[in-house]
Amino acid sequence: MEESGSSGGAQAVINLGIGSSVPISYHPSFGPHEDLLLLEADDNLVSDIFNERVTLRGLPDEDAVLCTKSKTYAIKFVGNSNSMFLIPPSNTPGFLQDDDESHVSVIKLAPGNMELVEVSPKLDKLKKLLMESPLNAGEVEDAMMMDDGEKNLALYTWSDLVNTIQASDEELRKGLESISAIEIDGYWRVIDESYLDMILRMLLNNSVLNSWCFDGLDEEDVVSSLVADEFPSELAGHCLRVFGSEVKETNKWKLEPRLVCLHFARQVLREEKMRLESFMEEWKKKIPEGMEGKFEMLEGEVLTERIGIETRVYKFSVRSLPSTPAERFAVLFKHRPKWEWKDLEPYLRDLHVPRLSMEGLLLKYTRRAQSRPDAEPIFSAR
Repeated sequence: MEESGSSGGAQAVINLGIGSSVPISYHPSFGPHEDLLLLEADDNLVSDIFNERVTLRGLPDEDAVLCTKSKTYAIKFVGNSNSMFLIPPSNTPGFLQDDDESHVSVIKLAPGNMELVEVSPKLDKLKKLLMESPLNAGEVEDAMMMDDGEKNLALYTWSDLVNTIQASDEELRKGLESISAIEIDGYWRVIDESYLDMILRMLLNNSVLNSWCFDGLDEEDVVSSLVADEFPSELAGHCLRVFGSEVKETNKWKLEPRLVCLHFARQVLREEKMRLESFMEEWKKKIPEGMEGKFEMLEGEVLTERIGIETRVYKFSVRSLPSTPAERFAVLFKHRPKWEWKDLEPYLRDLHVPRLSMEGLLLKYTRRAQSRPDAEPIFSAR
């Protein structure tokens, strides 16, 4: 390789025929050029990159991720034992050209390239941030009384969350939906559970007073009745979305028995362990007439344990578990060293890891044992 003051560009290499060669030399600007990095990407990602449909997300103390509209990619450096020469196009600003297009200049020797690997969004921080300042009844009352006193609340706009949470826009919206967050006055909030309980109870009470059917609630009627009871209109509509589903082609809403019954099961259990019979008795007292509570509704929310001849039930919610597989399994096996599949599966079904099936997750993080071929498998930590 020789020093050169002028040369051809990358086109000479791109058009090089099989078995052909081309002289190369150092470009006058040859150097480390740490601002130039090689990035390997598939065709779809290349299109998104060149059309400016990607963003880099992460705080200074985090490893950055690249996000498209709907996916998140970890950025990994892959070293290369072979020499990789970076040869700029001949029309690069500041690049000297000559008439010999078969002669090329190397501007940098690259030790490797950046590789993009699709990963799950990092949404645990989202839950943690929004749970710092849940919207409660006291805050709503102050707002209605026009009390603008200093609240010192940590609140987050959509822009704040985009700049803080390592997830694509689509994944972030799904994350907000999964924790029943709502945008109020430009800030994303979760509703304090006790305040949400007040709204739901009033909705159920109004349904009885007005002889409304739980399967055909009119949103306008529900909202106006709750507003008359001094609940904000946006929270009244939000209650319908948290505990119900829209009935297609009717503009009506249906309260989902599982969601309503699950809410009251949480109210009964709190942080206590209860005899199963006592829990079922208390739970059924709280369930509104016309709905039936079945223990199967509580999968992923409660566990049972045998103490002598008694069966006790206690709260253990999938919502409180980490979203990353390694941390999720660590918490599960710390809580219970051995799991039957019927108990374990509800705590895994929300895990979605790119390129890894449920069977793959089990092989990676668990050991499976059976006392006999027809016995139910038992899972323990690998």
